[in-house]
Amino acid sequence: MKIVQMDQNNPDLDLIDEATEVLTSGGVVLYPTDTVYGLGANVFNEKAVEKVYNIKNRDYFKPLSVCVSSIDEILLIADVGNNKTHQILKNNLPGPFTFIFYKKEPIHNYATKNHKVGIRIPENIISRKLTQSFPITTTSANLSGKKTLNNPDEIINQLNEGIDFVIDVGRLKQSEPSTIVDLTRKEPKILRKGSGILKSF
Repeated sequence: MKIVQMDQNNPDLDLIDEATEVLTSGGVVLYPTDTVYGLGANVFNEKAVEKVYNIKNRDYFKPLSVCVSSIDEILLIADVGNNKTHQILKNNLPGPFTFIFYKKEPIHNYATKNHKVGIRIPENIISRKLTQSFPITTTSANLSGKKTLNNPDEIINQLNEGIDFVIDVGRLKQSEPSTIVDLTRKEPKILRKGSGILKSF
């Protein structure tokens, strides 16, 4: 495990490239988002995604959300639908929201449920930089059923092993998870109220 300190407002691009190489080779990266620390793996790498499940001791029937860097990237992996949905995305992203869509291939089934996928664009420069080559998983860095922590040292102690690269920006002020919104319905539905106030319903 390699641990690097970073300023999340002015990230070291060389270290971001190093973390991206870890993701490219099938490793798992602990990284900050605008809500909590997340566990990232290349969503197109089945074994890498399995590592995230094993680290969290998470039920394989529970899908993982996906992190991308732009709305254009959402269009590549999800069926966004009508103009109203596009407007909701433009008004709320980047931001602390996970939006549920019907997926397109080749997102792995582990990251989906009933052909649906949850997608985030966090308001955090580091997380968006990490996803410029391919989408990565974004799931809270904690053991399933345990408290979500906001300090890398505490997270590492809780998870014990399996993380290959840690981007440490210190204790995050925001430790509430993202708000989950289902956009596969006729009208958007909030499935979990978390951070942020959704605009443009």
